[in-house]
Amino acid sequence: MLTHEATAAGVPPLMFAPSRFSLLSNMNFIRFPQPEEWPQLLARPVMDLAEIESRVAPILREVRERGDAAVREFTARFDKVETQELLVTEKELREADALVSAELKDAIGLAKANIETFHRPQLVQPEKITTQPGVVCWRKSVGIERVGLYIPGGSAPLFSTVLMLGVPAHLAGCREVILCTPPDRRGKVHPAILYAAVLSGIRKIYKVGGAQAVAAMAYGTASIPRVDKIFGPGNQYVTAAKQLINKEGIAIDMPAGPSEVAVYADDTSNPAFVAADLLSQAEHGPDSQVILVSVSEMAIQRAGDEVLRQLEALPRKEIARQALVNSKAFLVSDESEAVRLLNAYAAEHLILAVDHAPDLAEGITNAGSVFLGHYTPEAAGDYASGTNHTLPTNGFARAWSGVSVDSFVKKITFQQISPEGIRNIGPAVETMAAAEELQAHKNAVTVRLETL
Repeated sequence: MLTHEATAAGVPPLMFAPSRFSLLSNMNFIRFPQPEEWPQLLARPVMDLAEIESRVAPILREVRERGDAAVREFTARFDKVETQELLVTEKELREADALVSAELKDAIGLAKANIETFHRPQLVQPEKITTQPGVVCWRKSVGIERVGLYIPGGSAPLFSTVLMLGVPAHLAGCREVILCTPPDRRGKVHPAILYAAVLSGIRKIYKVGGAQAVAAMAYGTASIPRVDKIFGPGNQYVTAAKQLINKEGIAIDMPAGPSEVAVYADDTSNPAFVAADLLSQAEHGPDSQVILVSVSEMAIQRAGDEVLRQLEALPRKEIARQALVNSKAFLVSDESEAVRLLNAYAAEHLILAVDHAPDLAEGITNAGSVFLGHYTPEAAGDYASGTNHTLPTNGFARAWSGVSVDSFVKKITFQQISPEGIRNIGPAVETMAAAEELQAHKNAVTVRLETL
């Protein structure tokens, strides 16, 4: 039972079941979990990946073998629309421009400008380093020649992701950028997706979605060119397709799964803000997960009450309600333990909804993107703050970074050695090559030294 302090503060008392697992606003509420329990408690919703891959693999095979014909057949089967012309026409691009409101164009323009401002400094000029006299080395970033962007367009047309991928691709200098996105039942693409694509410099846009789009970009068809790397979020079938083609040596942006957010709150937090942030991720999909961590039971209670209140007003409340079943609220003993738990979870999005967020952030080592303070909602990063919202999920933030300009370039090293330089490092190379019993390596140096 909540304390008298909570009741006096106007928060109705809430009884908790004897089990440590009880339901708080549809979220599993866990008091003082022990560290050895964390891996199990922090596990994401489990998908039967083998079963999903068994459905996706035949789609990849059919597209690889039959190209456009297979793409059209799968589009008819899954998207319920017949498409003869896969490429979006210039006429369709003009029509889309007319359909997007001036207000939305202004918002998209602001977001694009901020994304460019944040990403442009990520371009690094080569710096030549002399490691020994006569030995000069440097590294140069070169844009990946052909990249493919996948943009979901089903229950939520993610035109913001067009900016998040198109802008850094353009800055990186990728020679060819194509975009695939599913058509609606009329065979059309959402106009905001087309507008954002053109604004980002992308004009090769194909009306193809799902695993068949990933396959088309991976293998190439008569209509859709093969690319060197594929980017973008998607449902479990898109994710499985990306992972399968990655096993074949085709590069992808990162391993990805359902969206997720972790929020750390305390008694300085605004419960309405916390609840809104939790629900903003829960509405992505029924397999999304949200985590609330606090040292204050009252903060959890108040946020939970707000989740219930705000949930009922959401158009996507049934989706959010299903996501909350996978979600959890943790009460921990102190802030140090909270930070350790948050680092163990390695959230895609982490919100530190407390007064001292910048200080607390110093202890964060695992997260895709971190949002500090009471007025920094995760939604700002999703759209217009400037950071990239294509981030590692499912704990991959322990080792992976989100998308950046670096994602669209390859780093090539160069070196130039003068006669003085080969004299300086040649003997060491000969000694090391001989010790590894690689005589031809040694000879490649020896024949040069003998000419000097």
